[in-house]
Amino acid sequence: MIRKLGSGEYRLYSRKVDPKTGKRRNLGTFKSRAAAVKHERDIQYFKRH
Repeated sequence: MIRKLGSGEYRLYSRKVDPKTGKRRNLGTFKSRAAAVKHERDIQYFKRH
């Protein structure tokens, strides 16, 4: 899940809510949306390989 921050950067959050905090985990902040999308794809790939 990608959200745009007030600073103009994009932050990647986990899809599921963290039971410990009740919020989504921050999986990285990126300058462009394309970079965030690429990293999300990388994460999904490594989850299954």
